[in-house]
Amino acid sequence: MTIERKHTAKRMSQTVVHGDTVYLAGQVALNAAGAKADKQMEDILRRIDELLGEVGSDKSKVLSATIWLADIRDYDAINTVWDAWLVEGAAPARACVEAKLASPDFIVEVGVIAAR
Repeated sequence: MTIERKHTAKRMSQTVVHGDTVYLAGQVALNAAGAKADKQMEDILRRIDELLGEVGSDKSKVLSATIWLADIRDYDAINTVWDAWLVEGAAPARACVEAKLASPDFIVEVGVIAAR
């Protein structure tokens, strides 16, 4: 079985496909500086849509999601965006935790695993 990698750098790939399973690296907002949690989440979910689309998948096929928040008090704000983004009846398994992220500009990070 082959492994396909996209948007690969020395440290990581943004997308790895093995068989019919798609793994995305943790995604952060491309325009994070000064953006509140809901805006960062919108940016992240747009990027997830793009990355999944590149490999023939989409949000209806997300199997699992992990959300990291710099401050758990942003939980309700990101869930409003998340709930609007989900396909009805296709909610993935999910975890959401508070964690210190790689940069103070990042207040949300999302990683997903999807079927192709």
